[in-house]
Amino acid sequence: MDPRALLESLLQSGKELAEKGLESGKGLAEQTLESGKDLVEKGRDLAEDKLGLPEGEAGDKAMANLGKGAAVGGLLALLLGTERGRKIAAPAAKLGGLAALGGLAYKVFKDHQAKSGATEEIGQPVSELSADEGNVRSISLIRAMIAAAKADGYVDASEQTRLAEEIEILGLEDELATSLKDELAQPLDVAQVAALADSPAAAAEIYLASRMVLDVDRQSERSYLDQLAAALKLDGSLVNQLEVEATAA
Repeated sequence: MDPRALLESLLQSGKELAEKGLESGKGLAEQTLESGKDLVEKGRDLAEDKLGLPEGEAGDKAMANLGKGAAVGGLLALLLGTERGRKIAAPAAKLGGLAALGGLAYKVFKDHQAKSGATEEIGQPVSELSADEGNVRSISLIRAMIAAAKADGYVDASEQTRLAEEIEILGLEDELATSLKDELAQPLDVAQVAALADSPAAAAEIYLASRMVLDVDRQSERSYLDQLAAALKLDGSLVNQLEVEATAA
């Protein structure tokens, strides 16, 4: 799985969870994820019986995809903080894919420029980048999400281990797996996250991707987001509009 595909899967999974109207990551969401993993672990015979998977190579591929799907869900659940009961925020529903994330950030930025009279080039949204550029941007956005998940200080060694395990199950490209594990292991550094932005459009996307996994009712997480916006050099009125658009019903 390449970076772009992983980010798309994470965003879409977040949207699906949010649209179920869950108040937290626990309950149905967590049970569903655990059931999917259990099904994979219990072996092929049970999976064929329950899911009607075909035999041979097609069945092997379906099993592999099932395992990866469960791992994506598990990774997202950990980023959203299921064990701490963090609410699945409205942004998860609004940012349900690369096109939605990139499109929203780009639109808000261009609208802000039109009002302020700014004319600087802001770069392209992630959904419109070439394959290579899109993968680089996607790695940055996933790293930003992992960093944001650590903002409340409760991603302990146990959770880091679980996140690393989910990453391992996904069978990611070596560069991506290494990058995400490095992000997990290192201390939270807002400046380092902001340095991932190679354009104003990327800066707005990093803000929105981080916002997706944060509960801003928690002071530590609100503070992190404010620090991130400042480090990304995002204008206050632009940040306010990103918040409005991302959380609108």
